[in-house]
Amino acid sequence: MKKGQVLKGIVEKVDFPNKGVVLTEEGKCIVKGVLPGQKITLVVQKARNGRGEGRLLTIDEKSPLERESPCPHFGACGGCTYISMNYAEQLKLKEAQVCQLLNGVLTRQEQEWRFEGIKGSPVQTGYRNKMEFSFGDEFKDGPLALGMHKRGSFYDIVTVKECQIVDEAYRKILTLTRDFFEGCSFYHKLRHTGYLRHLLVRKAARTGEILLALVTTSQPEFGRKDAKGEDGKAWANLNADRDIQREEDEKLNAWKDELLKLQFEHGKIAGILHIINDSLADVVQSDRTEILYGQDFFYEELLGLKFKISVFSFFQTNSLGAEVLYETAREYIGDLSIGEKGVPEKIVYDLYSGTGTIAQLMAPVAQKVIGVEIVEEAVKSARKNAEMNGLHNCEFIVGDVLKVLDEIEEKPDVIILDPPRDGVHPKALKKIIGYGVEKLVYISCKPTSLVRDLEVFLENGYVVERAVAVDQFPWTANVEVIIKMQYKRQQVGSEKEKK
Repeated sequence: MKKGQVLKGIVEKVDFPNKGVVLTEEGKCIVKGVLPGQKITLVVQKARNGRGEGRLLTIDEKSPLERESPCPHFGACGGCTYISMNYAEQLKLKEAQVCQLLNGVLTRQEQEWRFEGIKGSPVQTGYRNKMEFSFGDEFKDGPLALGMHKRGSFYDIVTVKECQIVDEAYRKILTLTRDFFEGCSFYHKLRHTGYLRHLLVRKAARTGEILLALVTTSQPEFGRKDAKGEDGKAWANLNADRDIQREEDEKLNAWKDELLKLQFEHGKIAGILHIINDSLADVVQSDRTEILYGQDFFYEELLGLKFKISVFSFFQTNSLGAEVLYETAREYIGDLSIGEKGVPEKIVYDLYSGTGTIAQLMAPVAQKVIGVEIVEEAVKSARKNAEMNGLHNCEFIVGDVLKVLDEIEEKPDVIILDPPRDGVHPKALKKIIGYGVEKLVYISCKPTSLVRDLEVFLENGYVVERAVAVDQFPWTANVEVIIKMQYKRQQVGSEKEKK
């Protein structure tokens, strides 16, 4: 196998995340964006010791697992991976991927553990409650596009008017916005010029409230690229700020008025925002936010609790799937003991707590729940949500888990971990293990990070008792995993005796 070589092969399996193992005459090659059973043509990009990494060129024969995709954008859009498979087959694939990863580390554990398969999402289409659409063009110097990145491209954008992972409200808002701003410039990532950057849409599954934001730079142009002043400078650089601001305000207000005319089968607009972002990074963030209509938040309901969510608040992107995830985590934690006076007596740490969903679910059965989250806005939301839900035994602390753990006086009886995709910082992991709590539940949105952290837990006296996968992201390569661990002090003692 040599770099640049064009080969044909059949996809033997797909490992997490989205890594197809392709059998060729020259050996095995890893290729992304394929499905088990497909016959493909690939080009080798890296090769060593009979194994390689390649890029998909063509799909020569479909997999027996495939069907006609319900989304016309599949293949061009880089958003979904498995939408051409039926949902039952997709669940089997993700279940096998998670099981393989866990077996790879848990074979060294003497105590038996139970893998409880995968729990599917209650809804498979229109499930997302948040989307960040990007402005751009589908090809160089093409017409304005608004949607998702083209598969395998950092620059090209596909207008996803019929996207299936969002409902009709998102599709109507996207289509109207793209058409309305036709002729306006978009932000060029290389030149750092242009106006339109992103369209952010959030919608509550239970209440139907919609919050949307247009993200732009502070460089309004509206098609006047050739307007010049006497000194030859571009219009945006002339001393005419008032005129430019007035035109921008008129344009944004006209867009807002058109949005408010839209009719949705389910949903109503709670707020329309204009976010100015001049960061060089291709991320949705705010230098300044203006409310064009309504408010800068909306309400969602989850498992009997009410949550106030702002435009940047972290919240699980599949509300109904989140109920499955959190109910399962709560069941994994099990019953917490009640003190002699008939009141809860356990201290629970909810680390990487986000807007405090898990903490609030645990509050009724705990003496106190302490949540730690590095995003200040999420902590503010968590505090407000707990107050709104009448939960007064929750404390939320802003800061890095690694540093905050040294400042908390109350020691935990139970720890719940729900870290970001990269998992737990190694130094923070050492501190968490140092508490020696008997019961620990780990919720992971990236199984490969989970198994890396599990190795450390196993080396320090913890054993896995139960594990389950939860599909929060139908049609994509992502999957959540919940692990229940128990601390076995006698194992630690016996290991010391052996040494």
